[in-house]
Amino acid sequence: FISISPPLSDLDASIFSVLLAADQSNARSILLYQTNLDKIAELTPHSAMGVSGPQCDSSNFTQYISKNLQLYKITHNQVDLSMHAQANFTRNELATALRKGPYQVNILLGGVDTKTGESSLYFMDYLAALQKIPYGSQGYASNFCLSIFDREYKSKAETTEEDAVEMVRKCIQEMHTRFLISQPNFIIKAIDKNGTRVVSQDADPSDT
Repeated sequence: FISISPPLSDLDASIFSVLLAADQSNARSILLYQTNLDKIAELTPHSAMGVSGPQCDSSNFTQYISKNLQLYKITHNQVDLSMHAQANFTRNELATALRKGPYQVNILLGGVDTKTGESSLYFMDYLAALQKIPYGSQGYASNFCLSIFDREYKSKAETTEEDAVEMVRKCIQEMHTRFLISQPNFIIKAIDKNGTRVVSQDADPSDT
């Protein structure tokens, strides 16, 4: 949902850079299949992609992107793609598929460039639109969350992890209060120079 960057002088400090959150429900039509799904897929040790859409497309597309990023690293002397390159590669794959067999996925892609220390958050939809943003949301959540972000978000340098988590929790509370569809569980992940970690989860994705 939200992207935060520390000042460059503080890169050695233990400061998070990107926060991603998603509900954990897997549903289709009137059926609810599970409430412990992890919709935030780790692409590299320092980037992750939150995906909404049909589970088949979400799973296939995230695995396809992740494996191709790994393949690039193996075939290019262990060089990692920058966040800008990862976003544009993902966008190109969506655009190519749009003219063949479209992936019905909407994406928030976030991460940290290991060389520069800069964090980035990118918005993509199933039509392959791409935009770099400081914060954002996908789907029906936009109707409830964007006004909260507009009010609460200050700047990358001024926002701490606690501030960002509190913003996301306000969004989740608003969804629970106002949204007609029940989404009982949410997962929140942070990405920083040390990698991706789970901040909180209401249900364990490994619990089958």
